[in-house]
Amino acid sequence: MDNNSLASARKPVRVLDGPLMLIICAVVVAILIILGFLGLPNNTLRYFFKIFLYIVMGSMWNLMSGFTGMTSLGQQVFVGLAGYSVCVMTTTCGMSFWMGILCAAVIGVVFSLLLSTFLFRMRGMYFAIATWVVAEAICTWFKSWEFVQMGSGMKTVTRPKPTTLDVYIWALTLFVIAMVVVYVLLRTKTGLGLTAMRDDTDAASSLGVNIVMSKRLVYIIAALFTALAGALYWINSGTIYPDSGFDINWTVAMVFIVIVGGIGTVAGPIVGAIIYVVLSEVLAKFPGWSNIILGAIAILVIVFLPDGVMGTLQKKLRFDIFSQKRFSEPKAKNSKKAA
Repeated sequence: MDNNSLASARKPVRVLDGPLMLIICAVVVAILIILGFLGLPNNTLRYFFKIFLYIVMGSMWNLMSGFTGMTSLGQQVFVGLAGYSVCVMTTTCGMSFWMGILCAAVIGVVFSLLLSTFLFRMRGMYFAIATWVVAEAICTWFKSWEFVQMGSGMKTVTRPKPTTLDVYIWALTLFVIAMVVVYVLLRTKTGLGLTAMRDDTDAASSLGVNIVMSKRLVYIIAALFTALAGALYWINSGTIYPDSGFDINWTVAMVFIVIVGGIGTVAGPIVGAIIYVVLSEVLAKFPGWSNIILGAIAILVIVFLPDGVMGTLQKKLRFDIFSQKRFSEPKAKNSKKAA
């Protein structure tokens, strides 16, 4: 290690936290609300709508994998279940879409609780594969389930139909709530034990961390907010099919967002979601090549920026945003040796 690297390593880390950062975040949210009501073009509002939802889903996947060490490849199951919950409640039962959103949240929590009873018996690669298998099995079941019209799809009947501004505000609200929940959780005693679980489960357990309860809490929170994001998406979309609702590309997008933005960082999914949505809109003109190009970008980031955009910036510039870590100031060396 050269002298510059040593000097950088000894430089104290600036934690961007506290009242000032909270005020800045509140101002940014207020500006986003004002811009929405000032009459931004509908296309611009749709872009923001997608960014907010992908931030929520990416943050939840980051909470599971980046902070807790649970790498799931089946988060699309909660997006699909949420979409069908909204469709069944509004079309089949003739209820309000708010009841559909509530139903999506309840099903997400209950289903994640049931899944956790046997998924948590597996670790690492086996856990990841098991989550993907469950999602594929649910997708196959929905294709042959007459109650949800099998593979012909279902429509969401919303009366009155939400405007673009409505779904923009709802997505912004969900984004703010999700980030507050992540921040508060990471600052609790349970949150402080998550990274210990990620690095060494057995060591964390020996230090008093309740592994099963902590994992279950994180898994349920991730399922809840992923389901809520999915419900809003399908309300705006209007039509869902098994292949689109339970598409693994939902989880691929979450992984891309976290890898590019910076896994294990609070701000990483925000940056990653913005990059993903912008790239998706640009690459939509090149059907068939978009996934290849996104995959190539992800590989380049892994090779040259293994900590992601925000992770690399935080390491290089020695700062951390809303970190749950505890940084100590470097001890000053004595200028003279004791006689």
